[in-house]
Amino acid sequence: MKKTALAAALSALLLSPALASDDYFPPVRDEIVKKECGACHLAFSASFLPASSWKKIMQGLSDHFGEDASLDDETARHITDYFMKNSEQGNFRNAAMKITELRWFVKEHRKEVSRKAREKAGSMANCKACHRDAERGYFDDD
Repeated sequence: MKKTALAAALSALLLSPALASDDYFPPVRDEIVKKECGACHLAFSASFLPASSWKKIMQGLSDHFGEDASLDDETARHITDYFMKNSEQGNFRNAAMKITELRWFVKEHRKEVSRKAREKAGSMANCKACHRDAERGYFDDD
């Protein structure tokens, strides 16, 4: 009985898309984060950046990459708390502020994305243009 349960659990883990794919990032499940961040771009997985980067981003919403993304204090605190809880912790002195400038992102998209695809997306932050399951956390090639 124990062997069967262990084998079933191990099979489930090995067959899980989240663990089987290098292109999976846990999606945002918080409705406030999805609504507020997703109003302008994909609500990015907290795992894309360390907590220190998310904190800086949330402190600078009045100039959010050239846009005013200011929020009321309660909403900003909720979103900040979400990113602090769900991102990598630690002291990253030179952590990136833009997902599109992360080494793995640049490497992946330099080889994968043609000029035509970039034009279709309009912005490298428009993940859904090329990754139809991005909102579910899957960024494999379509």
